[in-house]
Amino acid sequence: MALESQFLQNVVVLRHGDRIDHADPTWVLSAPRPWDPYLTEGGRMRAFSTGRTLREKLGFPIHRVFTSPFTRCLQTTNEAVSALCAIHDDGSQVTGDNIEIDPSKLKVSIEYGLCEYLSTEAIKTEFLPKDGKFVYEISKLEEMLPAGTVDSSVEPVYKELPKWGESKTDVRDRYKRVIKALADKYPHENLLLVTHAEALVVAITAILEDVTTPTVDYCAYLQTRRVASISDCETLSAKEFEVIGNSGMHYDTVGTS
Repeated sequence: MALESQFLQNVVVLRHGDRIDHADPTWVLSAPRPWDPYLTEGGRMRAFSTGRTLREKLGFPIHRVFTSPFTRCLQTTNEAVSALCAIHDDGSQVTGDNIEIDPSKLKVSIEYGLCEYLSTEAIKTEFLPKDGKFVYEISKLEEMLPAGTVDSSVEPVYKELPKWGESKTDVRDRYKRVIKALADKYPHENLLLVTHAEALVVAITAILEDVTTPTVDYCAYLQTRRVASISDCETLSAKEFEVIGNSGMHYDTVGTS
């Protein structure tokens, strides 16, 4: 008889912080990269505070972080990871600037499949990059993450960005596929996925079938958990994810008659 080791795996899906173009709609008029807004200072503060909250309240460690390659997600990851890895945090720090961290606590990788919805519903046609390049080279993106935390050896689920012109069905299928693929690839590790609002919508509606489409605040997050096991022949068997908590998500359940 095959022996199995059973364990709990936690996956937290986190939306990025406040973006500059929503705080200042005129920003796009002179921005060199209007399709890729960065965080406001308040957004950085919110992301750091959220990382601190995750460190203090989750009740389990985060082992690995995956982030969308868009600037607002990379900056959110930088702040959240700085808080998660802080060596001394007395609560007075409002961002991760100059905070001392222990980079051995977790590893961070960029995942193209967690990127923004590549459609005119998310990015206006007049703001598209003329050369078709939405993000920088991976090495430049990795420089935006906390030193010592980057694991560039990880093979991404998506080797490049999805093609422009995704439908709503396309992007929802993508997020669902990527979240499952990352969880299955690292079944013994608790994951934090830093991404965009639509990914949280996909995650919660996939788990809770009676939920209406939620609104998702900046730095909202969804905590999910599943029971998994691996046999002695390395075969993964896992139950469906269940929601164990969330913050900044507002939704109603659909009543049954």
